[in-house]
Amino acid sequence: MSSTRPLPSADASSAQLRSFLDALQPLDTGEIRERAGESAAAGVPGSRAEAVYTAIRLTDLTTLEGTDTPERVRDLCAIAVQPDAQDPHCPSVAAACVYSDLAGVAAGALAGSGVQVAAVAASFPSGRAPLAVRVADVEAAVRAGAGEIDLVIDRGAFLDERFSELVAQLRALREAAGRARLKIILETAELGSLTAVRNATWLAMLAGADMVKTSTGKLAGGATLPDVLVLIEAAQAFEEAAGRSIGVKASGGVRTAADALSYLSLVTATAGASWLDP
Repeated sequence: MSSTRPLPSADASSAQLRSFLDALQPLDTGEIRERAGESAAAGVPGSRAEAVYTAIRLTDLTTLEGTDTPERVRDLCAIAVQPDAQDPHCPSVAAACVYSDLAGVAAGALAGSGVQVAAVAASFPSGRAPLAVRVADVEAAVRAGAGEIDLVIDRGAFLDERFSELVAQLRALREAAGRARLKIILETAELGSLTAVRNATWLAMLAGADMVKTSTGKLAGGATLPDVLVLIEAAQAFEEAAGRSIGVKASGGVRTAADALSYLSLVTATAGASWLDP
């Protein structure tokens, strides 16, 4: 998308947002899948050990279970700071991700470590609750010490093409997050097509996301290489148009070193090694 094309205004109607999205370059699903596979297989510069360390530095170590306790969160935070006690060179992860009511526990455990506290909030993982409830949850998580807020879009509003309503929700949550990094999760497995993934990415970025994420990790379908390629290229186009960089995170289903390295390869081939920075 050319940077000369104006972005929608903050109060754009759903019809105006739909017109903007419809004017984006059409996506060829087969071509994207082929390109994503080739890029993922291209490899990452340097040794495998260096690439694994990079993957660790980019990881949000997560516990999001109904049985989570303060003790479990403290144990997670200890691993986040020192993922491999047998390897003194192993880096810490980027963040420890916990439920919002445990953000204060994580903040205490991680104080001075350099590892961020990421809190899921705003009716995670459904994104369905009165907006005032979601706003209050985000504000409480930030007060408790969360430096990053992970929240999910209202997929019902998106799929019903109530785009202006969705953007207004996300802007209110952006304001509630204050200076915390806002990571907006799309739950790509529920969106139905790569074009829908691209459109949801644009709405999240227009609403003020600092980072867009594929998935909550609570569904059977998580990140896919084509989804992440679409997110990267949308973020590149947004930066060209708006002058603001957006992070991209693959989440859900990335469980092995081989999985992680395929995404690092995709990012490097598509956007360059400078994107491998938490």
